[in-house]
Amino acid sequence: MRQKNYVPTRLWFLFFCPIFFCLSGIILNAMRLVTDSITLSTRGDADIIDITSQVSALLGRHGFTHGQALVFVSGSTAGVTTIEYEPGLLKDIPAMFEKIAPQNASYHHEETWHDGNGHSHVRAALLGCSLTVPFKDGRLLLGTWQQIVVIDFDNRPRRREVVVQISGE
Repeated sequence: MRQKNYVPTRLWFLFFCPIFFCLSGIILNAMRLVTDSITLSTRGDADIIDITSQVSALLGRHGFTHGQALVFVSGSTAGVTTIEYEPGLLKDIPAMFEKIAPQNASYHHEETWHDGNGHSHVRAALLGCSLTVPFKDGRLLLGTWQQIVVIDFDNRPRRREVVVQISGE
């Protein structure tokens, strides 16, 4: 039978660990978590938008120096990745997706919704909706020619919300 003021012995560390760390001179750096967002207007049709500077600005705005940024695009017809944001790839990537999931192919999605964007859902599923990028000294640890991009595959212009969840110090 438990007594009224019973404290499980497994929870002893909740009281003693902070005292130990303070007495031993160890400084604990608390990890922080902030969720923010970036709003985009897209043209659809494999529109590729570089959001690197906006993600980087969020690190500064919230005072982060070390950690990681999770970038997530809401919606089932857009994706996020990194590329070298240059004119050749801005043509090559849509062309590659057209070969893999052609716009004029038959999609079972059309039988349900009749909205003409079955290819958009398939392309977004292949690309993925999130990406995690580490950062150090307040700078995203991307390669020299690497940028974070959102690709909107829908068949019409859209307003997109990109959620950026930053964890670290």
